[in-house]
Amino acid sequence: MPSFALATHSSAAVEEVWKLLHDPSSYPRWWTGLETVQVRRVTDVEADYTVWTEGFPDFPMDQIVRHGSSRVTVSCLVSDLVFTWQLAEAGDGTDIEVRVDLPEREAHRLATQRELIESSLTRLAELAVLD
Repeated sequence: MPSFALATHSSAAVEEVWKLLHDPSSYPRWWTGLETVQVRRVTDVEADYTVWTEGFPDFPMDQIVRHGSSRVTVSCLVSDLVFTWQLAEAGDGTDIEVRVDLPEREAHRLATQRELIESSLTRLAELAVLD
């Protein structure tokens, strides 16, 4: 299975990063390539939502996000991509790691996904400081 992992550090507290990461409605603010999110259902441990990516307004993609103590897993129900975000306290800040798993049929998207997630990771770390 094609995959990659990236990491960065944010000077924001874990709680500030967590607020952005566990709430799908905030994703367009920092997740590069997402234009719109419509949240359908939210519970204490997961949310179902639909995203529309930039440039594809007629192609909604259903997603599910599950969160635990310091981990958030986002699964695309259309393409089967899985994004696992892990947070760890690091002094006054937060270490953020993300692992992306793609099914073999989506392997051609590996480089593009890496660029999008690298940009998103940076934006998440910076936005958490500002919020």
